[in-house]
Amino acid sequence: MATTVSKPFYSSLVRHGEDHHEVTLVTNDLTASCEADGFRDAFPDRYVSAGMAEQALVASLSGMVAEGLYPIYTSFAVFCTRRPYEQVALTLAYPARKATMVGFLPGLMTPGGVTHQAVDDIGLMTGLPNMTVVEAADATDMASILDAVYPVPGPTYIRGLRGEVPQLFGTPLELGRHRTIFDGEDVLVIVSGHLTAATQLIVSELRGAHPGLGLVNVATLKPFDDHDLHQKISRATTVVTVENHWVSSGLGKIVGEVILEHGYKTALRRVGVKDTFTHGGSPAYLEDFYGIGPTAIRNTILHALGQEDTDGSGVVAGGKVGLTDGVAEGL
Repeated sequence: MATTVSKPFYSSLVRHGEDHHEVTLVTNDLTASCEADGFRDAFPDRYVSAGMAEQALVASLSGMVAEGLYPIYTSFAVFCTRRPYEQVALTLAYPARKATMVGFLPGLMTPGGVTHQAVDDIGLMTGLPNMTVVEAADATDMASILDAVYPVPGPTYIRGLRGEVPQLFGTPLELGRHRTIFDGEDVLVIVSGHLTAATQLIVSELRGAHPGLGLVNVATLKPFDDHDLHQKISRATTVVTVENHWVSSGLGKIVGEVILEHGYKTALRRVGVKDTFTHGGSPAYLEDFYGIGPTAIRNTILHALGQEDTDGSGVVAGGKVGLTDGVAEGL
């Protein structure tokens, strides 16, 4: 069982402000909710509360950069991406402004329903030229992610974790480098984000009977140019991707493009949300409902290994698919 760290981003953000005096924090009335209140209290002259006006807020980040500041915008993931997307594209990505957006509660981590669930943010942000996209998996990532992206000359989007965060890794996040959790070149599981903890437990259990089962965590989703990871993908018989996002535009799509473009003979199975809007509920309930919970992860890996699921549920990745069925529950 992994240990947990309380609010690792809170102290990391303050330290980052101490180390880099050009850092200016911008929030949209979610300061404490995004663990930014420590920075606000430590550096009140470098803090801007812009209110619930995300489109104007993002445009102002570009102006701050032009004045020599380094703005960091913390909010929920949907308010960093979907709500102000035009401004992100035209005022940050197009001129390649050095600003960082930290989006919390990505994917199905919020009970807030379709309006608050960023199951599309990776697709939106990786689709923008000049944008770097990084996703944290544990407390060590959240404590080191700002330092990791600081050298990036253009805009960066971070999928963040807040509150009580499991600690899985002992070394800081390095941009562009995957982490090998278990070596294995038969079936290789590639996981991003908060599902790493659950996937690690599942793979650890299955490796007793399947020592060729490997597991890596990927934090840098764009650019996806980790040569060593590409080589591991090429050597695997099957790759299983695991993500808290639509499979049509997230990690599964990114890995699939690598396989196709390089002509690898590797088969691909994807665990993620299928082509459906999502509704409200607890994270555990939603992960099970939409096929990204432990049962779906385990059964998808077993199928990749050529076995049937042992619980007889038949549950595999993807979950329920509908148009608006159940969506109103989360509104």
